[in-house]
Amino acid sequence: MPHRHPTSLGLLIAVVAAATFGMSGAFIKPLLESGWSPVAAVTARAAIGGLVLLPFALIAVRGRWSAVWRGRWRLLGMALVGVAGTQVLYFAAIQRIPVSTGILVEYLAPVLLVAVAWAHTRRAPRAVVLAGSAVAVAGLVLVVSPGGGGALDPLGLVLAVLAMGGCAAFYVIAARPSEDLPPVALASGGLLLGALALAVVGATGLLPVTVSFADVPLFGQPTAWWVPLAVVGVFATAIAYAASITATELLGSRLASFTGLLEVVAATLYAWLLLGERLSLLQLLGGLLILGGIALVRADSGDAAVPTTPVRTTRVRTRTRSDSTLPLG
Repeated sequence: MPHRHPTSLGLLIAVVAAATFGMSGAFIKPLLESGWSPVAAVTARAAIGGLVLLPFALIAVRGRWSAVWRGRWRLLGMALVGVAGTQVLYFAAIQRIPVSTGILVEYLAPVLLVAVAWAHTRRAPRAVVLAGSAVAVAGLVLVVSPGGGGALDPLGLVLAVLAMGGCAAFYVIAARPSEDLPPVALASGGLLLGALALAVVGATGLLPVTVSFADVPLFGQPTAWWVPLAVVGVFATAIAYAASITATELLGSRLASFTGLLEVVAATLYAWLLLGERLSLLQLLGGLLILGGIALVRADSGDAAVPTTPVRTTRVRTRTRSDSTLPLG
């Protein structure tokens, strides 16, 4: 049996994560349009994803609760920063600035990781990494296609930048030494604790929590509300988070974060296939540029993404270029 290089396996799993994360925008949009608030949809999604993964997490842990205790800060960071914090910040941002702008700012997270590593090590990244960053960001701009839309709200931009930090932190948390905590356990625990945190935020009234049990349009016909929610909970949350954490442990935070840009491409494709949104040649070119940027970053052997100190955390995800691409992370 040929030995598969961990980086190749990690890239394959990362593509699965991006493809599943990208589903959430197209499937959650009908719920949002029917009366669900973003916090309610995200809380339900995280709870479903965590519960789906829970049996697998318990089997993986097999009574080794000491590993869970050793990974408690990683679990807490994933829950509060990766699952809850980043999404709340993103949704708060897009209440003040265009969705496309919010997505563009948040997905500059890979560039932030490169900059943090540069500042921490005092060594400039290799030229291939800088080139890959520039090419990937150019592709991201083309895929998101941000519109001009007038003056931007300063607080909205600040919130989007904080969401970018949370997105970068997600990859750092996922890449940290596992302490024998299986990726599926980190994903399940983070999602369940994150859902609890979001429920608390909702209970405070800080962000509105509304739901609707009316049928929603899906594939051109009325569909029960729980169908898109189940798709998002199982595929775009349970599978996506477990795959993303596993891939990040194999790839390191920097390469995994660049590969995560494929989530934006996937979300755009799903919006085109399922919602009939326009897909332009420039967006297709942007997708190719993102792939080129990933290839350039991959060409650098080391992953000096961020120092291994306990500071950063998280992510979420799901987006595209319009309101249909509300993330989810």
